Amino acid sequence: MIIRKTSEQIKQMRRAGSLSAQVLREVGKRCVPGVTTLELDRFAEDFIRRHGGVPTFKGLYDFPATLCTSVNEEVVHGIPSKRRVLREGDVVSIDTGATVGGWAGDNAWTFAVGKVSPEVRRLLQVTERSMWAGIRAARIGSRVGAIGHAVSAVARKGGLGVVREYTGHGVGRSLHEDPAIPNWGTRMSGPRLQEGMVIAIEPMLTLGSPHVIERGDGWTAVTRDGLPAAHFEKTIAVTAAGPVLVSVERDHVRPLEGRDALFDWRAEGASC
Repeated sequence: MIIRKTSEQIKQMRRAGSLSAQVLREVGKRCVPGVTTLELDRFAEDFIRRHGGVPTFKGLYDFPATLCTSVNEEVVHGIPSKRRVLREGDVVSIDTGATVGGWAGDNAWTFAVGKVSPEVRRLLQVTERSMWAGIRAARIGSRVGAIGHAVSAVARKGGLGVVREYTGHGVGRSLHEDPAIPNWGTRMSGPRLQEGMVIAIEPMLTLGSPHVIERGDGWTAVTRDGLPAAHFEKTIAVTAAGPVLVSVERDHVRPLEGRDALFDWRAEGASC
């Protein structure tokens, strides 16, 4: 069942989205050679709790951590570990959520660790670009498939694979609500987008084959061919004014125009 939110509820969700965006930015600054993914996770949990939130992921479906930290060929759901040390040239997807006032926030970004190869840099650029294309397609009256169509069109043009095993989703008092938001599809497929829907748009693209397998830990999804993947995600609200960012560091909700002018992620080395 799709649960539409009122404008007041969307404002309340912005508190969770803002905290989720803040911790994502702060963790991104710490994605440097020599740090372990467990250190990042401990920082994130402390940050969320100190700012009045609860880590959304920790304990959800028995997931053991605050962050999903997916390095290189790991696509999503990587479990932080003291044994996983970030190295120069790695990429790491940081997926995090914070719950505030009963509402969930959700977002993700793939960060370069030091200097990466031009091919990997292109992977980050195209995946981010595909996310913004999907967000721009989230208009009242369009269908969910229009989002996936926009994402996959950018991916195909960039020569990247689109992971189909995992999708975006609705967000609300639960982290995962209807509808599923695939990163592929035709413009006329799926439910029609309505005012008040709050959804996470999160393309997962690969340098090679789009096929993934799950590791023995029951969580970590990796590319079957071992090539790197990237994952970008923002939560947005569908409104009469157009798509509105929910997971963003700002004290008010406003319509999105073009890419996210409220951040300069490039300053953090995330993408060009």
